[in-house]
Amino acid sequence: MDPIIVFSVLGGLILVLLFVGAPIRPLRWIGQLFIKVIIGALLLFFVNTFGTSFDLHIPINLITSSISGILGIPGLAALIVIKTMII
Repeated sequence: MDPIIVFSVLGGLILVLLFVGAPIRPLRWIGQLFIKVIIGALLLFFVNTFGTSFDLHIPINLITSSISGILGIPGLAALIVIKTMII
């Protein structure tokens, strides 16, 4: 085979991989963020379920779910502290 053809095919494959692989990364990031928000909503659900005996209720919405999902347990603890300080 001619070296020009080999390099052209390899260059074409690299370009195809760059164009196909580039849009996948932001979608993966958005998917992981969406899963974290869902996990945050589940954490808030459990806090509300077990917090009824302590008269603790944190509303489940996009903001509180995002805070508890992205920050995890410290974010959930911060929401609980903010809720107890306000009331």
